[in-house]
Amino acid sequence: MKRFSIALSAAAMLLASISPTSACTNFIVTRGASTDGSVLVSYAADSHQLYGCLYHYMPLRKAAALMPVYEWDTGRYIGDIEQAAVTYSTVGNMNEHSLIITETTFGGRHELEDPEGGIDYGSLIYITLQRARTAREAISTIVSLADTYGYCSSGESFSIADADEAWIMELIGRGKHGKGVVWVARRIPDGYVSAHANQARITTFPKDDPENCLYAADVVELARKMGYYEGSDEDFSFADAYAPLDFGAMRGCEARVWSFFRTVADDMDRYVDYAMGHNKENRMPLWVKPREKVSPKVVFDAMRDHYEGTPMDMTTDLGAGGHALPYRWRPMYFEVDGQQYCNERATATQQTGFWLVGQARKGKTGILWFGVDDAATSCLTPVYCNTTAVPECLSEDNGTMLEYSPTSAFWLFNRVANFAYLRYDAIAADVRKVVDEWETERLREVERIDAAAAAMSPRKARRYLTEYSCSTAQNLFDRWTALDRYLLIKYIDGNVKGENADGFIDNGNGRGIPGKIEWPGYNEKWQRAVAADNGEVLRVVE
Repeated sequence: MKRFSIALSAAAMLLASISPTSACTNFIVTRGASTDGSVLVSYAADSHQLYGCLYHYMPLRKAAALMPVYEWDTGRYIGDIEQAAVTYSTVGNMNEHSLIITETTFGGRHELEDPEGGIDYGSLIYITLQRARTAREAISTIVSLADTYGYCSSGESFSIADADEAWIMELIGRGKHGKGVVWVARRIPDGYVSAHANQARITTFPKDDPENCLYAADVVELARKMGYYEGSDEDFSFADAYAPLDFGAMRGCEARVWSFFRTVADDMDRYVDYAMGHNKENRMPLWVKPREKVSPKVVFDAMRDHYEGTPMDMTTDLGAGGHALPYRWRPMYFEVDGQQYCNERATATQQTGFWLVGQARKGKTGILWFGVDDAATSCLTPVYCNTTAVPECLSEDNGTMLEYSPTSAFWLFNRVANFAYLRYDAIAADVRKVVDEWETERLREVERIDAAAAAMSPRKARRYLTEYSCSTAQNLFDRWTALDRYLLIKYIDGNVKGENADGFIDNGNGRGIPGKIEWPGYNEKWQRAVAADNGEVLRVVE
């Protein structure tokens, strides 16, 4: 989704405060870097306008010769393109061949956008998933679609992975200099992890290694023509030419990459000045080697990060209020007495529509671990990539951003999250207990499901995995419904009802009246701030 406008001028600040803004995060783990030999790709589709649901496509037996293209962000009809002779089923950002494609928008040079282009970045993802079986096929398909029909979006970074390898592809339009895109794609070395978060990250790249690096023939030439670059081909940096760094690109975007890297790799604190936007010369590498192999659960939890334990930790300053809230409502920038300040933009954010971790597994059916709303207060459920149906609670037809549905997982998870934001230090901890229990159990459970499916015919196995995916998601919905009710009872009106092994403690008269209630109040930092701000009025006088 679109990168936050980060320029620090007053005019740009005003624009950022009145325009729709969004951002996304991708973490990538190669086969040799994962504990189970799978390729893992995470994605948070963040937008203040995006409804969280599970997209699903099944090939038509007699497809029309043309297919319509609608811009993903706005729903605008763009035009028609030729339908492919053969297409594959997809669920979310994964297809039946375990191909995974996700994105983050870096924007870049806006003069290279072409509003008349015939395909947008979202359509590139979901149409390519219907047409490609491998990561390399996907790269070729993306280029072919963009160059054939024209590209109407801004700069994008794509994560493209299959069960064997993972790539980062970065592209941007040609503006008035032809149809399509200039681009570069790099294969992440096996045994390494990478990430991107709304800032182009490919700098220099080899020009003679087609096994590991692919690029548009005129990627350097266009930069020279536009006046972005004057040096040699060998020293050309895609990111510096097409998406130059600024403070916000580091602080609002690269900081999320840094926080993931420091979670799984050593010696990353030496880049803290870069992540904080203070030193663009201290640039992080495109990929790092983890200190130990990374499990799926580690990736799940990395998507819940709020910079805890770093200088950007949002739970420790006054902005966290009296309950350590790690969120700041938009806009991200504000001004006091002529000085501009920024709120942090962490990986976990309130405006997530949906999030996922795609798991491509050699010799096994891939799994799309899927969730809706804020990753820190929601849960992932396993959906096998060859599923022929999706559960009602995640259906595209069940609710919208303007229509509440009591059977929609998106609205249910938002109910819990928005309640947790009121007293985050207490309520989020209760939510996290359920999250960890659920995800740990499902990670163990899929091993049994895999074994059962392996003993079946392909057709029967697909039906079995579909039934498991749908019923498990509905079970999560039911579990979250119970959690919603439990939290309301426990924390209503600023109280905390006492509990024991049998449940809530009553006063013993059998009439359902609480026997123990606590009032935890606010933390000391909040109390001191209020005393400093309004102490003369609030002071208790003997």
